Amino acid sequence: MMSLTSQHLERHAAPIEPDAKTAEFYRHAMQTLDRAGVPYLVGGGYAMAYYTGIARNTKDLDLFVRPQDRDRLLTTLTAHGYKTEFFYPFWIAKVLRDDAFVDVLYNSGNGVCVVDDEWFEHALPHEVLGYATRLVPAEEQLWSKAFVQDRDRFDGADVNHLILNLGPRLHWHRLLRRFEKHERVLMSHLLLFGYVYPSERDLIPTWVMDELDRAIRSELPVKTKLCRGTQLAQRNYWIDTHEWGYKDVRVKPIGPLTPEEGEQLPPPL
Repeated sequence: MMSLTSQHLERHAAPIEPDAKTAEFYRHAMQTLDRAGVPYLVGGGYAMAYYTGIARNTKDLDLFVRPQDRDRLLTTLTAHGYKTEFFYPFWIAKVLRDDAFVDVLYNSGNGVCVVDDEWFEHALPHEVLGYATRLVPAEEQLWSKAFVQDRDRFDGADVNHLILNLGPRLHWHRLLRRFEKHERVLMSHLLLFGYVYPSERDLIPTWVMDELDRAIRSELPVKTKLCRGTQLAQRNYWIDTHEWGYKDVRVKPIGPLTPEEGEQLPPPL
């Protein structure tokens, strides 16, 4: 039986708007990309506000692009007078005007959540700051946020709010596929959701929990000293991979990152 709350979930909001100059910068950047035919999606606080109904201040505009479109996006905006720079080249770049900036994301900090065609196939048409564009799908928003579990930023509440507001409408089969080989990460979030919202546990289909449990039970023993903590909190597990002899699963030949890319985040203070 569907819970009372989940029967009438339809919460939408917009973030607290930036100042007029910054808002115009964001609109012009999106318009410039559309005119140049550079595909992008809006994520971050704008997507979260629409999907969860929680309005909060956003310090930037997050644009998601396929890796192969990254350079074209940056050169297009550079040609219109904006400054661009790489923050972490394998993951994120920035477009700047005065004190305002746009984050351009094409991967995640652990190299797992690459922006691919499916992000665009399932994107949601929506207006951002009065401009018609498209939002990152809720499933991919949840997928990328599930791995953000550092000391100074934990996105577990965002994951919970996405499930609370969209649970019955989430494409759970696609989420399970996204979390293949990372089933324990998704399971941990779903268990915490049931703890946070005990009256809403039925928003998560029983078969999803069963499928995750089956995948976890079928895991093979691991004898190599691996640290998967870097997938969740790169800086917090620095000592494990640099002093305690654990292999960083983000780094080749195990993961997708080169050793140089794996070292781009500084060690903890």
